[in-house]
Amino acid sequence: MNSTAASMPLPEPLALKLELAKALEEKKKRLARNRLAAYAPYNKQVEFHNAGATKRERLFMAGNQLGKTLAGAAEMAMHLTGRYPDWWKGRRFDHPIVAMAGSETGELTRDGVQRLLMGPPSDESAWGTGFIPYDCIVDRSRSMGVADALDTVIVKNVAGGNSTLLLKSYAQGRKRWQANTVHLVWPDEEPPLDIYIEALTRTNATNGLVMVTFTPLLGMSGVVMRFLQPDENDPGQKDRAVIQMTIDDADHYSVEERDRIKASYPEHEREARTMGIPIMGSGLVFPVSESAIVCDPFPIPPHWFQLGAMDFGYDHPFGAVKLAWDKDADIIYLTNEFRQAKTTPVLHAAAIKPWGDDLPWAWPHDGLQHDKGSGEELAKQYKRQGLKMMDERATFPDGGNGVEAGIMEMLDRMQTGRFKVFSTCTLWLEERRLYHRKDGQIVKLMDDVMSASRYGVMMKRKARQLVRRNRPAHYTTSDTVLG
Repeated sequence: MNSTAASMPLPEPLALKLELAKALEEKKKRLARNRLAAYAPYNKQVEFHNAGATKRERLFMAGNQLGKTLAGAAEMAMHLTGRYPDWWKGRRFDHPIVAMAGSETGELTRDGVQRLLMGPPSDESAWGTGFIPYDCIVDRSRSMGVADALDTVIVKNVAGGNSTLLLKSYAQGRKRWQANTVHLVWPDEEPPLDIYIEALTRTNATNGLVMVTFTPLLGMSGVVMRFLQPDENDPGQKDRAVIQMTIDDADHYSVEERDRIKASYPEHEREARTMGIPIMGSGLVFPVSESAIVCDPFPIPPHWFQLGAMDFGYDHPFGAVKLAWDKDADIIYLTNEFRQAKTTPVLHAAAIKPWGDDLPWAWPHDGLQHDKGSGEELAKQYKRQGLKMMDERATFPDGGNGVEAGIMEMLDRMQTGRFKVFSTCTLWLEERRLYHRKDGQIVKLMDDVMSASRYGVMMKRKARQLVRRNRPAHYTTSDTVLG
């Protein structure tokens, strides 16, 4: 009877269900073994990838658990396999590559870089469920001294032949990063400067890439300073890019989760761990929480006074802001921003003139300098483009123009709720996060719209009510504010 029962066919509905379950399980297995195909990056991750098309050195500086290491793993897998998605605008290699990747220790390299590229380290049957597709893993060799850690991975490339990935750790020392020649290096978590330079040197012969992903808990270290404090005499500066990602850029967290995560960190680490802001030795210039100064955009009442302010620049960016002053409450709102490098007054004026035909413009002392090309004062060049430049450079009412005095007024206003920034002014917010002091002195770094803001606050006495000219009743971006 048992033999007969075993040979009887299953009822058709049950057989179909089993077949469907088997097909779904197979589909799930195939998807797990091709994680790279499902990679859908956030905007900041895309920005990081795109920068590789023109920059040899990239720093992805982000808070904890926001996706910086995941972005590094996805890009590493693309270069190793040659499988680039349709949306890809970053650097492409059309041949197999040799690459290095690693972290602080062998254990951290295994649990971070290796896990995301290969799958769970302790479960060899699951290798191939990371960003390197299962069918691309040709071979691998284990590392000595660290359980379940790999030393080398051989990866099939679509161009023919195989790529090689070498896994390292900073704890092994600089010499372990002295491979002959490589095309790509990925240090995950901040490396010592000597290891970073050694890794970069390995890419010189190939014009290769170095991409670094970390949360800046070491403050203004050698590697951070390489990216954030450019040396004008360093020709390599043009080959570097820094992308900063905050918890607000990570869509996998709800607003409530973001608030909870921010509150869970010690105050001195909060901005580093959630905003990707280096822990500053001497502190931020504006040590005020972002939530205290940011507000949603709103239509500017016609009786408020407004002005624009600019900071001249060419190699370092030209910066401009628009301020609205509620005199009754004595609150200044920063409503618009603009920043651009290596462009002329003609283009600058065209970008900011729509902020208001009657908008008065404050400008710094170097506006009196003569342009080397035309011999004309910088301020007059902008006036010739139709901007209503103020008759005098930015000063306080007593004639002074000290940087610290301007900083102190802005800080006092922030601390007392009298300086607000529209949430759409993301450039200004990025600059504030990195605006810091070293040995008590303000570091002149990425401060273009920040400096323009200071000139505007100094010259608020010259603000004026703007004439309405049939403008729309509402707006949604910082590029269109009612006059």
